[in-house]
Amino acid sequence: MVNVVWLLLILGGLAVSAAHHSMLPVTEAIVTSSEKAVEIAIGFIGIMSLWLGMAKIAQESGLMRGLARMMTPLVGRLFPGIPKDHPAMGNMLMNMSANILGMGGAATPFGLKAMEELQKLNRAKERASQDMITFLAINTASINLIPATVIALRVAAGSRNPTEIVGPTIIATMFSSVAAITADRIFRRWHRNSE
Repeated sequence: MVNVVWLLLILGGLAVSAAHHSMLPVTEAIVTSSEKAVEIAIGFIGIMSLWLGMAKIAQESGLMRGLARMMTPLVGRLFPGIPKDHPAMGNMLMNMSANILGMGGAATPFGLKAMEELQKLNRAKERASQDMITFLAINTASINLIPATVIALRVAAGSRNPTEIVGPTIIATMFSSVAAITADRIFRRWHRNSE
């Protein structure tokens, strides 16, 4: 569906441009934007390589596991129906740890594996369980201490102070996490009362 929307926007823009006999500025914008995209992508590769290397070091050194251990009591309260020694719990903790450290690429495999394990615990296989919904909400609105991807994009775009985003990101993601967990609890309670 999104592809259709993008196609309609592009075709609509070209049609309006052609109707106003102004295709030259469109062509120039396409060429300029393409050049800028390549510059950003090349700059992005270097900084992302650095952060992915840091993610691997954090994973291998046990930093992510240590953070996961610290989060175990909180996550246990958020997911009381999941046994503490179940593989889903370990994968969720690793996913959350990676997200907190700004390592989205490292978090994704753990998130997918966690959902796979949560599906095994799900009684109604055709729809998401409450634990799956809670995990998705927390994963989407995760607290982020080091926004590595945003820092990398800012470096690639030539920002003078690419790390100035760290403070606002921590505050914004804390609020988003609290909002996600609160909304999840409200909907859980509402769903329980409506049954």
